Amino acid sequence: MIVVASTAEMQQRALEVRSAGRSIGLVPTMGALHEGHLSLVRAARRDNDFVVVSLFVNPTQFGPNEDLQQYPRDFETDRRKLEAERVDALYAPSTEEVYAAGFQTYICVEELGARLDGASRPMHFRGVATVVAKLFNVVQPHRAYFGQKDAAQVAVIRRLVRDLCFPVQLVVCPIIRESDGLAMSSRNGYLNPEERKAATVLYRSLREAEARYREGERSGEALTRVLLECLAAEPLARVDYAAVVDPDSLLPLERLEDPALVAVAGWFGTTRLIDNTLLGESRHDYP
Repeated sequence: MIVVASTAEMQQRALEVRSAGRSIGLVPTMGALHEGHLSLVRAARRDNDFVVVSLFVNPTQFGPNEDLQQYPRDFETDRRKLEAERVDALYAPSTEEVYAAGFQTYICVEELGARLDGASRPMHFRGVATVVAKLFNVVQPHRAYFGQKDAAQVAVIRRLVRDLCFPVQLVVCPIIRESDGLAMSSRNGYLNPEERKAATVLYRSLREAEARYREGERSGEALTRVLLECLAAEPLARVDYAAVVDPDSLLPLERLEDPALVAVAGWFGTTRLIDNTLLGESRHDYP
């Protein structure tokens, strides 16, 4: 595995791979890699001739009071994990390499970027859309891999690809969970034991909504109440949102059609976590 810090070098290597008729798969990450990330890497390895993983803690998607400085970083551990997965290139640029002095060009996905996570994290998706567009231009992937856990991010990037005509196939992979159902996240390490136990309420609320859906409930309002009632039973949970929405527009659904996205977000102490499930014919079968 080669480690590349220079944008120019990464672009040149990508050009050489494409010129040889080989396919490129990209897995964008912010590091602190866990099994969820590695599942994306394995999917990319399965589908492509050349796999690139980017490792960049993107400052423009963090708000002024968020955890940019505390976000976990362990480059050597991440590098070893990626080598074990037979990644071809690790693209790990510095902040100065990505956002050179005088940088002032940002991408804003106007309406989607203000829904769900975008409502509580203003400017978050502007940072996400900008850095993903830069990665697409640098790595020139045929396919890019994202996790279903970040469902709102997936919707924003899907719209970015459509609107700006990026010739990239998005591959969305299922959520990977801990044995108790908690969705794997780099931020889970922030939780103390009590918060860690309490955080499983996110998954329990989704399971309750799924059960009601299987029983025939199709009202978005009724399923949202199910989520909120379940979340309210956990005293350590502070709800950010609980929503039943269209997975592409992220707009609330009065009556469910296939598919529907059921999404929750909450605070446990100072840690914000998200989770979701898809209902309907195209839903993933999560563990």
